[in-house]
Amino acid sequence: MTINPTAAMYMHQELVDERIRGLHQEAAEQRLASRIQDVQRARRKAERASRRLLAALARA
Repeated sequence: MTINPTAAMYMHQELVDERIRGLHQEAAEQRLASRIQDVQRARRKAERASRRLLAALARA
């Protein structure tokens, strides 16, 4: 069985489009993961600042 050039071109384009969709999805997941890490880092920083403030107030 042979594939005609039109069908081959269509299949190739479908594969390319699927790869592009996959890359877009992967990039979106990476952005979300990065935002989550930023929020976690900010939360830890705020908690450390709160502990330092409480310790300073306890010493005063």
